[in-house]
Amino acid sequence: MLARIFRPAKTAMQSGRAKEREWMLEFAPAAARTPDPLMGWTLSGDMNGQVRLTFDTREEAVAYAQRHGIPFEVLAQRERLRTLKAYADNFAFTRREPWTH
Repeated sequence: MLARIFRPAKTAMQSGRAKEREWMLEFAPAAARTPDPLMGWTLSGDMNGQVRLTFDTREEAVAYAQRHGIPFEVLAQRERLRTLKAYADNFAFTRREPWTH
């Protein structure tokens, strides 16, 4: 029952940075999911896979895991690559490719 502590990335439907600052503790899947023969839904007998805890800092998440005796791994956070763009850059004189319809 290994737990992963990480900072979740923002979703594709999210333009702001609302939930990027919190840390999450979730359990790694203990068994593979299997399809239900009748309905085709995926099933799992692992109830810890449904548990997701959020914390304000990484230290709080690590302290929680240590306090409850949960083996854990802290996943490194990747930095965001930001490319600053402006609409006016489409019409810039120094544009490398010509802008056409």
